[in-house]
Amino acid sequence: MADLEQAKWYVIHTYSGHEKKVKATIEKAVQNRNMEDIILAVSVPEEEVIEEKNGKRYTRSRKIFPGYCLVKMIVTDESWYVVRNTKGVTGFVGPNSKPIPLTQQEVINMGLEEAPKKVYRTDFEVGEKVVVKSGVFEGFTGEVQGIQKEKGMAKIKIYMFGDRETLMDIEVSQIEKEEDRY
Repeated sequence: MADLEQAKWYVIHTYSGHEKKVKATIEKAVQNRNMEDIILAVSVPEEEVIEEKNGKRYTRSRKIFPGYCLVKMIVTDESWYVVRNTKGVTGFVGPNSKPIPLTQQEVINMGLEEAPKKVYRTDFEVGEKVVVKSGVFEGFTGEVQGIQKEKGMAKIKIYMFGDRETLMDIEVSQIEKEEDRY
């Protein structure tokens, strides 16, 4: 079994208008040769386009990259051979038809994969006393009212202007537990 972390997205050039045929042919070859762990996905990115004809609106799919298919695979002699020798494929995009993987940012921009979500690690709990250690409210103490780990934010109730309660969202990197301060 291959290491799936090695799989990258590659661009292959096809005859114009043959993108979907190439996709289907590669998928069939992968299935017939039991290569599902080496060639993981084939994609022909499309977008929905709304056109108006004779006063009526029509929705149709349009290829974003005509003449190209995208393949997520681990490059081996066999996987390269299967893709390169598929009817309708003229070669990999790269110098001398050498497969060059897309960058992670290109993959995300094309909508092939989602960006990894950041989850901020916090050891704060609701009701816990904290001190603001940086920023405009540095030195203020407060109580944690809620935590948004995905955003790295904490809702803090701070007492200011005497005994007036104020709720504010502060980055978790700007606060620390009150007992850790001393």
